[in-house]
Amino acid sequence: MRVAVTGATGLIGSALVEALTARGDEVTALSRSTNWPDPKADPPPADVTAGLDAVVHLLGEQIAQRWTDDAKREIRDSRVLSTRNLVTRLGELPEGERPRVLVSQSGAGWYGHRGDERLDESRPAGDDFLARLSADWEAEARRAEEHGVRVVVNRTGVVLSPSGGALEKMLPFFKLGIGGPVAGGKQYVPWVHLDDVVGAILFELDTEAARGPVNVTAPEPATNRDFSKALGRVLRRPAIAPVPALAVKALYGEMADIVTTGQRAVPARLTELGYEFRRPELEDALRDATAAS
Repeated sequence: MRVAVTGATGLIGSALVEALTARGDEVTALSRSTNWPDPKADPPPADVTAGLDAVVHLLGEQIAQRWTDDAKREIRDSRVLSTRNLVTRLGELPEGERPRVLVSQSGAGWYGHRGDERLDESRPAGDDFLARLSADWEAEARRAEEHGVRVVVNRTGVVLSPSGGALEKMLPFFKLGIGGPVAGGKQYVPWVHLDDVVGAILFELDTEAARGPVNVTAPEPATNRDFSKALGRVLRRPAIAPVPALAVKALYGEMADIVTTGQRAVPARLTELGYEFRRPELEDALRDATAAS
């Protein structure tokens, strides 16, 4: 399979490229430094995208930063405009040279703040910043369906990985024994191990029935309290120090909503399609992601 990957040097992209290459696929990285210098302004080159079997679109500005007005604009535009330009290019290609499938990143933030409601892919979007962003992002990706391309939009949860991501910011506190539940700890964390993010994408590329929104989250999300306890057990550190919501908001501003609220998103579609999770248990996933024995 000939696959182009945007965001190929990021946390998910680099792991995906490695997995695709390992199984014998031909991978092209679409990047600012080589062949797509301004994704927000221009479509990728036709000669790079023509004749592909698939495109995996992971490009986007880092969300885990303080959300100033400029940062929010960049977070949104880097996703929405790059997706619009990518799909425009796919539509301009001759029918026989378009990819058969586009897998485009989205996020569990689509659902907004929904408490302990179990959220499968049929639930509507929320109305906060990340929910509106995800809705616009997905709408741009799904325009490719008008050109006969099968489209999958992955509402990916909090990715656990030994090479960065959410845990990188949490580990220093927990290793010092001062980690613990945030804002009461009742909010859900839609976690997923990096192995299953990559596994789900490979599965979607190969599975014709995979299309539309897909929650890429572990089978059972955990509350923030249970997540903190599991991480403490893995690190053999106490994890009981409560972290007030006001402290998190003082540190991160509006971006703190990601931590103080959450989504109880469940992978109904992946389960229905028969995907077998590689790391479905939280403690095992954390043990691998923290390289703890």
